[in-house]
Amino acid sequence: MKETLESIIRALVTNQDAVSIKQIDGEQSVIFEVKVDESDMGKIIGKQGIIAKAIRTVMKALAAKENRRATIEFLD
Repeated sequence: MKETLESIIRALVTNQDAVSIKQIDGEQSVIFEVKVDESDMGKIIGKQGIIAKAIRTVMKALAAKENRRATIEFLD
């Protein structure tokens, strides 16, 4: 799942070297902490958070296949 999230994020940003994704595994859940360059944060969030919602929806669907819950946090 982390590889899928990373490929989605890298496709959206300009500075791909600044992309950092930390995966925290729990028993029934997984948390992804996403860090990107400050100038790319708007591209990840999108107008009114539409892109961020879409990313979360895709990752929740992937996690559901594994009977897990996914949470994506976008950090400054």
